[in-house]
Amino acid sequence: MKLANKIDFQDLQVKLRSQFLNLNPNDPSQWPALPKALMLLLIFVAMVSVLWFTWLQGVAEELEAERANEQQLRVVYSDKLAQAINLEQLRKQLDEVRQYVTQLEKQLPSKAEMDALLSDINQAGLGRSLQFDLFRPGQVVVNEYYAELPIAIKITGSYHDVGLFASDIAHLSRIVTLNDVSLVPLKERPSALIMEGTVKTFRYLDAEEIAVQKKASEGKATPL
Repeated sequence: MKLANKIDFQDLQVKLRSQFLNLNPNDPSQWPALPKALMLLLIFVAMVSVLWFTWLQGVAEELEAERANEQQLRVVYSDKLAQAINLEQLRKQLDEVRQYVTQLEKQLPSKAEMDALLSDINQAGLGRSLQFDLFRPGQVVVNEYYAELPIAIKITGSYHDVGLFASDIAHLSRIVTLNDVSLVPLKERPSALIMEGTVKTFRYLDAEEIAVQKKASEGKATPL
């Protein structure tokens, strides 16, 4: 039995090999079944390879890009969903901020009200029996939405009155600050002080001034 099987296997090999002998490359239709099948398999593998390295590979790259885009969209969606959930709270916070800004704007005088504010500062000192040795408004510094006016002052008075003057300045209805303050005892009157410093007042810009500022800012931002 073993010998028979061996002979049969060898015979099969011979028959298979014989199918690949004397093949006419110009007429594959006349080839035996096995070479035809192998040829069709090779053509199929070649076609699949070409498709993979051309069209299918491009599709795979596009798919990966879309997957990455999907992850980004999920993050954006989560953020927007959180904002939508907190929308009412965010609106309340926005209203609070607007109210706070409105309150601050009310504390800033207009251009026409600056003279009255300067008079209030002067009256705050006179009302405390202080002597003004210097009250000199400086150059106005214009910012984006407000203007700043520094006033150099030098006053003489008792320690108590000087302290009350500083408190009065802090409690004015408009925003006024004391800066670079120095206190020196008066030699002739040990109980008196000389206070020097800068009082800064602020006012908001009117619509025309804001337009000028925006135009100037745009001019600086434009490259040459």
